[in-house]
Amino acid sequence: MARRDVSPPVEPILSRAKRLGLLVLGTLFVALGVIGIVLPVLPTTCFLLGAAACYGRSSERFYGWLFSNRLFGEYLKAYRDERTLPRRIKYGSMAFLWLSIGISAALFVTVTWVRLLLVGIAIAVSMHLASLRTRRAA
Repeated sequence: MARRDVSPPVEPILSRAKRLGLLVLGTLFVALGVIGIVLPVLPTTCFLLGAAACYGRSSERFYGWLFSNRLFGEYLKAYRDERTLPRRIKYGSMAFLWLSIGISAALFVTVTWVRLLLVGIAIAVSMHLASLRTRRAA
């Protein structure tokens, strides 16, 4: 059963400084997640979920913005509620991941252990993407 799209209550016991710290950390996570959209070594999903956790504890407004954002709102809702990805995003992510890591490892990296690390990251991310169910287009 899918969860309703309701913002979690902001904890009233958090001090103003903690709430501000969570807002700053959440915003940093959003920035890293957006960078991760075009840089496959950064894990977009975990940064955006980290931002959701920070915003969920500090600001209903920012939490709502994150899940209603036109770039990644639907993606986050599907991931949070159903652990699914749209087919286009799932397979496009894998293709872009392997293309960019393959080019980096072949043309720009000369140290063998760094090449192996890049391939290991690509394998781990691919395994995670493959473990998610594919959502049919509506």
